[in-house]
Amino acid sequence: MSVEFLTYAELGARLNISPAAARSLARRLHLPRTRSDDGKALMSVDLAEVRHTPWGRRQSADVARLTTAVATLQAEIVQLEVRAATHRADFEYERERGDRLMAELLQASAETTAAREATARLEGEVVALRTAVRAGSSEENHGHSARRVGHLAASLVEADRKAASG
Repeated sequence: MSVEFLTYAELGARLNISPAAARSLARRLHLPRTRSDDGKALMSVDLAEVRHTPWGRRQSADVARLTTAVATLQAEIVQLEVRAATHRADFEYERERGDRLMAELLQASAETTAAREATARLEGEVVALRTAVRAGSSEENHGHSARRVGHLAASLVEADRKAASG
């Protein structure tokens, strides 16, 4: 096309950039430079070949794109915070439920242990009564057996009361 000799200021005016930016562009594009009679640098430029978009235009497009991306990410953060709060509430509910179940399990375990002990004690008394009855039917033995049966009945009533109240 047409080659022109321009100073940095003239190149900057044509491209809508500052003279310093025009100088930097000339260096990047390796444009041939010479000195004018007044000492200013002149560049040999074919403006049709120079494809330059001023930074301000690119920057505003980038800023708009990045602003949109930031807004999208902030919306996602809000959604994630809501989901995290929901999960936290579920976690707290399940933890309380687990604590209640553990307390019930410990209570049931204690009651089972107490029932086993009572059963073993009562079985021992029943075995003792049967042994006494088989040993003989003397009057002394009969009185002792009657007392044991009374104790056994009292133990059964006590165990039944404990089971009904617990």
